[in-house]
Amino acid sequence: MDELDALFLGIIQGLTEFLPVSSSGHLEIGRRLLGANELPSDNLLMTSILHFATALSTIVVFRKEIWSLLTGVISKNSDDSQLLQGLI
Repeated sequence: MDELDALFLGIIQGLTEFLPVSSSGHLEIGRRLLGANELPSDNLLMTSILHFATALSTIVVFRKEIWSLLTGVISKNSDDSQLLQGLI
């Protein structure tokens, strides 16, 4: 897989991650369209990297909200504690 293919799959991942459908399924469709015939371990590695990057970008985008929740729990803010417990 070259860099252009990886960029294409990254764009697919980024656009479809927050849709209520499987972004992993879209990645597989993208691989088929690109004609990628890689080893399953290579596919797993690329999929793992893409999902990690999505999680990291989500944390970066919502860092202020995440920080507010964490500091609210530490300072025993009941609203933040209840929200965080609901998320867990």
